[in-house]
Amino acid sequence: MLSPNDKKLEKLDPFYRPSMSKQKTSAEIISEARNALRTVGTQRPFTPREDQRKLFGPASSRTLENRPPSSFSLHASSFESSDSRPISGARLSPLELKPKAPASPTTEEDPYLAFPKPPVDPVKIRRISSARARLFRAASQGALLPDRTLPPAESKKTVESKETVVMGDAMVKINGIYLTESNAIGHLKSHPLQLNYDGGFSEIKKQEMFKGTTSLPSHLRSGGDQGKRRSRASSCFNSSDLSRPETTAVSKADVQEKETEIEVEEVFWNTRIVPILQELEKEEKIETICAACAQLHHALEEGNMLGNKFKRRSVLLKTLYKLVDIGSDLLSLKLAKIILALKVSRKNLLNVCKLIFKISRSEKNDSLIENDSILESLLEVLRSEDLQTNTEAFLYCMGAIKFISGNPRFLDEMISKDAVEILMNLIKQINENTNKCGTCLPNSGHLLVQVTATLRNLVDSPLARSKLLSISALPQLCTAMGQYEADKDVCTNIARIFSKLTSYHDCCVALANYSRCYALFLKLINKYQKKQDLVVRIVFILGNLTAKNNQAREQFSKEKGSIPTLLSLFHTFYKLDLCAEKGAVGAEQPQAPRPRAQAEDVLIKLTRVLANLAIHPGIGPALAANPHAVGLLLATLEHKSIEDCEELVINTTATINNLSYYQMKNSIIQDKKLYIAELLIKLLVSNNMDGILEAVRVFGNLSQDQDICDFIVQKNVHKFMIALLDAKHQDICFSACGVLLNLTVDKDKRVILKEGGGIKKLVDCLRHFGPTDWQLACLVCKTLWNFSENITNASSCFGDEDTNTLLVLLPSFLDEELALDGSFDRDLKNYHKLQWETEFKPVAQQLLNRIQSHHTFLEPLPIPSF
Repeated sequence: MLSPNDKKLEKLDPFYRPSMSKQKTSAEIISEARNALRTVGTQRPFTPREDQRKLFGPASSRTLENRPPSSFSLHASSFESSDSRPISGARLSPLELKPKAPASPTTEEDPYLAFPKPPVDPVKIRRISSARARLFRAASQGALLPDRTLPPAESKKTVESKETVVMGDAMVKINGIYLTESNAIGHLKSHPLQLNYDGGFSEIKKQEMFKGTTSLPSHLRSGGDQGKRRSRASSCFNSSDLSRPETTAVSKADVQEKETEIEVEEVFWNTRIVPILQELEKEEKIETICAACAQLHHALEEGNMLGNKFKRRSVLLKTLYKLVDIGSDLLSLKLAKIILALKVSRKNLLNVCKLIFKISRSEKNDSLIENDSILESLLEVLRSEDLQTNTEAFLYCMGAIKFISGNPRFLDEMISKDAVEILMNLIKQINENTNKCGTCLPNSGHLLVQVTATLRNLVDSPLARSKLLSISALPQLCTAMGQYEADKDVCTNIARIFSKLTSYHDCCVALANYSRCYALFLKLINKYQKKQDLVVRIVFILGNLTAKNNQAREQFSKEKGSIPTLLSLFHTFYKLDLCAEKGAVGAEQPQAPRPRAQAEDVLIKLTRVLANLAIHPGIGPALAANPHAVGLLLATLEHKSIEDCEELVINTTATINNLSYYQMKNSIIQDKKLYIAELLIKLLVSNNMDGILEAVRVFGNLSQDQDICDFIVQKNVHKFMIALLDAKHQDICFSACGVLLNLTVDKDKRVILKEGGGIKKLVDCLRHFGPTDWQLACLVCKTLWNFSENITNASSCFGDEDTNTLLVLLPSFLDEELALDGSFDRDLKNYHKLQWETEFKPVAQQLLNRIQSHHTFLEPLPIPSF
């Protein structure tokens, strides 16, 4: 006779997967996510490293006629003799005290000079014109005109200077005191030259200044004739202006200070710069010239002569341009660094950027670039120069930076010098200009290719990714992608950036939250459907976005034509793969051609997206009921073997597994379940453990159907499931146990557990994995419960050894203190407690009660080892 409790236990139904209409507990949701619906991972598409450094690689969509050259010749004659800037157009106010007379009819040589506003009074015009003519005549003779008109006799008089500078022995004599060169410069700054009665200043005599020195070339002496005329002209002012009352109120100290600065600059030029320029002109050894260039750069920086405001800048540039023809990469880098520091513009800026680009094309020059710190100069060009005026110069500047960024040694330096911010600001400017004009600007697409290729290299750094997120760069990249959707190279580079970024969770979330990206990606898939290198990356990005974000799945599915676009792409590359496969079979050598591998790669990424989308409860049932989608998946599984294309077969099987979760009347998966089961047997008998696991998971879902259970028994698949319990792999044991659980729902099939030692293997799984895997322990207990439904004697049902083991294991698992002991991570303790309380504990308690009520203790129970 059975006790009332035993009779109550006997009436309990067998355990099986709950129906969809049942209210699920949180533990059941967790369990089902593990059993059926899973995301699929894959590798990022591989981008081969280019053998040669070029503006546009061999895979570029640009023809040779439609892109700037990567190879060109560059000589000294390529540079303009005078570097000029476009006129600003701003009106300048006349100088009340001392208008500067131009040195020549043109202002191109020194862009900072501007004509003063002419006076309105005709008398003043005649007076200034005559003064200017005398100034030019006197300057050409090496004399300095006074500021007022003098009689012929008086004009011959000269004013002796109270200060004398002697250059030959680097000593300077000022007011009878000899000072060193550096002290002389400081003294000049603190000791202004004396003004004479008519407002002029005492001139340092040229004869004394160069006493004891070697004679200088005319183009170097005091900066050349142009520099001398300009310097002297700037020191003159109209005496008629001094006669006016308002002019006499101007502080003479300010005038003295300004004129002193001019003289100090001239002394510095002649003592520090001119000797170096002489050495550059006569020296022939590359090492010595390079050392002189480094010394020149340091001296110019010390004398505050860098930039485009220095008067003698044109003389410097002429000398530097001549040295380009020497053809040394080391020397060219040093020259380029100085030329860029002098703020050249237009054609000269383009040529110096080309010069650096040409040097950076060779990887062996990377060490030279690193030692000369030319990177900072290149970034300064992008930061300070005007984009629209210098688009072509920016192109070659960015090309050089792109080559440099390909070397991992430069990444940290580039990021520390704000390369990420500079490049994103450049992209922003291009976007804004394109938006204003309504069309893409000339060369802007070529430039974007270089910028995005550089960013692609930079995003390998965690710091660069953090900066991109902090400045909201992803929407700007999407905007550029949308505006230049007709430029495949730009779109491919940005897709490469996103494929790298979305491999990281924070970047993936940021892009997923930008809702416009989904429509953009679908548009590009439709536009470039047969361009494998672009679509494979876009599909990979979509796979990343939909992997862990249910909102992204829903957002993507709501876009018009989202699923049909994916299926159309699937069909296109499935056909391409079939054609490539037939060609491979007909070939003499069995090696698969490259197009086949490319088609497979797209299919791998596509099946991953479909598998991830199927997790969404609104998308999964629709896909399961879509004949086109299921047909493509089954055709792929039929024609592909896991030995030839492991990842594609596994992803396809995982997608079918997710779709088989939905038990619906209109499900194509349910209609073709027996055909699917036949295809899965091929995976079960393979040597690929991942493929076996995916096949068992699909059987776990399909085995809820009676026809599939009959198929499993007829094909002896159940024996394979029992054998898998010995796999010592938790996921495989879990899935195999799930299939056996569904089989034991049928009373006629429960006997199969005794074949191949099924009971013992289930108990072993409970002992080995139970303490850490409550889901697996729960499945084992449910299976044993179903098996023992009609039990009359525990020993005859389970066997003495397994019965004793269960009587020891189950109480220990039901002891809360022991079950939730410190073997679990503290952060996961609540999760394990939820599983233990809601899943395992009720089932294990029922099973223990059943075994105890049908078992007679005849001998002490052995304590199993864990």
